[in-house]
Amino acid sequence: MAHSHSHSHSHSHNHHHSKNKKALLISFFIIASFVLVVFIGGLITNSLTLLSDAGHMLSDALSLGIGLLAFKLGEKAVNSQMTFGYQRLEILAALFNGILLVVIALIIIFEALQRLANPEEISSLGMLAVAVTGAIVNIIVAFILTRADTSENINVRAAFMHVLGDLLGSVGAIIASILILLFGWSIADPIASLLISIIILRNGFEITTISFHILMEGIPMNIDVKQIRDALLNIQGVVGIHDFHVWSISSDFPAVSCHLEILRNEHDKVMKEALRILHDDFHIEHATIQVERANAQLDQYEHHRCNSYN
Repeated sequence: MAHSHSHSHSHSHNHHHSKNKKALLISFFIIASFVLVVFIGGLITNSLTLLSDAGHMLSDALSLGIGLLAFKLGEKAVNSQMTFGYQRLEILAALFNGILLVVIALIIIFEALQRLANPEEISSLGMLAVAVTGAIVNIIVAFILTRADTSENINVRAAFMHVLGDLLGSVGAIIASILILLFGWSIADPIASLLISIIILRNGFEITTISFHILMEGIPMNIDVKQIRDALLNIQGVVGIHDFHVWSISSDFPAVSCHLEILRNEHDKVMKEALRILHDDFHIEHATIQVERANAQLDQYEHHRCNSYN
């Protein structure tokens, strides 16, 4: 049996880890310091759009804070109780963030529907000033997070989606305040809140679904399992494959385990080629592979199958 977890992966993972943590830390301080400003602005101007924006910014701050906590706890060393360490805390944090987004969106939708039936007077100039400031703050934070690993790390992606939703909220508030200022359309405020909440709901549902998929040991969404299976079966000397599993430890840490059957005594050659294919062609650097003689496979199948689930 062989286990592959190369040094290059560790170096790259640590580099992205430090970069992501720094981006989350800076973003957290910016967002957390501005939540109160938007909330007070919403109360003074009586704008539901600004209040919903403040609520979303609060969830941003919680998202970023939980993300930082997950990264910090994820740095704890592997021990006898946690053989993969605490890396999956980032998935739990992302799941919490996704659920939080859904809850906030539903609350905003309820309030917006109430105001659609009974529009209230809005202080449009104050609303516009706070909304523009909020948009600038969110653009800055969004830019900081784009410098991090938003494509691979689901926790950073969750935080990024929070900020994008909040930026859209600020844009919606700007448009609504201009409509109220120019035409006196107070109904623009709950309409903007309703549209923003739908976007927030979609983002929350997506993050929740992805997090749940990873926690349930689902196949990584960016990996074609059939291609991996076919590539391993095409290795010279390989005649079969079983106990084939592909899953994720965390959002950017895919793993593979399988048993390869061979006819000739070429264990080392087949093992080396299998690990090379997984690393070079599929960017999977954590693999556990067992190579066994095909004529012995029938006698040992149940034994190996049980071991694969232990």
